[in-house]
Amino acid sequence: MDARSIDTKWKLLIDGKRVDAADGALLSVQNPATEELVAHVALAGEKDLERAVKAARAALGPNSWGGFRAADRGRVLQRMASLMRARAEEFAQIESQNAGKPISAARRQDVPAAIDTLEYYAGWADKIDGSVIATRTDALTYTVREPVGVVGAIVPWNFPLMIAVWKVAPALACGCSVILKPSELTPLSAHLLGEIALEAGLPPGTLNILPGIGREIGTALVEHPDVDKISFTGSPGVGKSIMRGAAGNLKRISLELGGKSANIVFEDADLDAAVKAAASAIFFNAGQVCSAGSRILVHERVYDEFVDRLADRARNLRIGDTQDAGTMLGPVISDAQMKKVLGYIAIGCDEGARLVTGGHRVGDAGYFVEPTVFADVGPSMRIAQEEIFGPVAAVLKFDSDDEAVEIANGTAFSLAAGLWSRNITRVHTLARRIHAGTVWVNTYGYTDVRLPWGGTRDSGFGRELGQAALESYTESKTIWVALNGG
Repeated sequence: MDARSIDTKWKLLIDGKRVDAADGALLSVQNPATEELVAHVALAGEKDLERAVKAARAALGPNSWGGFRAADRGRVLQRMASLMRARAEEFAQIESQNAGKPISAARRQDVPAAIDTLEYYAGWADKIDGSVIATRTDALTYTVREPVGVVGAIVPWNFPLMIAVWKVAPALACGCSVILKPSELTPLSAHLLGEIALEAGLPPGTLNILPGIGREIGTALVEHPDVDKISFTGSPGVGKSIMRGAAGNLKRISLELGGKSANIVFEDADLDAAVKAAASAIFFNAGQVCSAGSRILVHERVYDEFVDRLADRARNLRIGDTQDAGTMLGPVISDAQMKKVLGYIAIGCDEGARLVTGGHRVGDAGYFVEPTVFADVGPSMRIAQEEIFGPVAAVLKFDSDDEAVEIANGTAFSLAAGLWSRNITRVHTLARRIHAGTVWVNTYGYTDVRLPWGGTRDSGFGRELGQAALESYTESKTIWVALNGG
């Protein structure tokens, strides 16, 4: 597949069929690197949601996905992984053009991570066990885990394919049916995921794909009484509204929200490694990463050197054509996001932070923002407290371990953190004191499907990935069998 061969029109996937939206609505999808039109996508409305929920509910029955043996569910997921691997370049091209990712990043991370996730949960499908629990001699008492039911999976635009698979794969492994709502900005890879799911043998209605406007179709999905579970990745504001909307039928929810993660560099750190990783932590994916190391806390003894070296690295990042394998920094997702990021840069300057490098739009086509480094940032400044979701690093100074912990824990977020030090006692001790779902030590940013992922406070609750994700898509049932006939 080359860069210009993406299908120009995509329909909804409901009950195993490609269908137009009930009201005929279409959504224009653009490439944020060029601002050119990529495709038209059917835009789902509430009538389409009703059809999808009905199909998803039927798929839970014994004559459909609900009747599959666990091992057979795993085989379907394994076939999906094999089909994605065979079409890996097609997935990478779609993800690059629709999300503005450098093609090298889509090939290196997004697509391989999605394949790995499908394979991992394929292996789990027939290993979701209950327990026999000894209670008394005249009874057999045990537990089983059953599918939670119809799952609404709402995914963001920063990693559209990877995060969709993070939700779809464990839900299917557990025997659930899924209604996937991709972002209206990045729906294309979800449609391709639907294609391989049907080809792999997933029964009609088991995976339905409804691109739509979040405040409309997303809200309706959350409030629908026949949807049993919502898994959402996105902003804290939307996450809070989902909690309110889900209260109507007390549906289960899991939320993976924002971050303002602290990347802490101590005076004994390997500065070469720390600078390189810190640049990647904030500039990868144009800073549009929930766990981006957007607050870089640096000990005063190495502060000036670190800032200079980080700024040099930022200035040397290659920005531009996302189809060029050498491009390191792509655009932010939209004109609105670009204006938001530039607005925060102006706020940082107004607050008195020192703009070391960057701070401007690049060119006049595409939504590119220069990799930006602020120094002399105070912990209470907005650029140190609020999630910018762009390539903007805020570098703060500290002079003791206690001060570093106080600054690191001084936001509403608790998703991730990094620690850079050669002192093994220090890093183990501080890793326990930092409020974060993941703490990286002498590295930053790695995830693996085998490890749980998530945070607390304004970073959400519940866990994606690993065995922990299976808890999100199953319910535990206790069965008590009397052995004495009474």
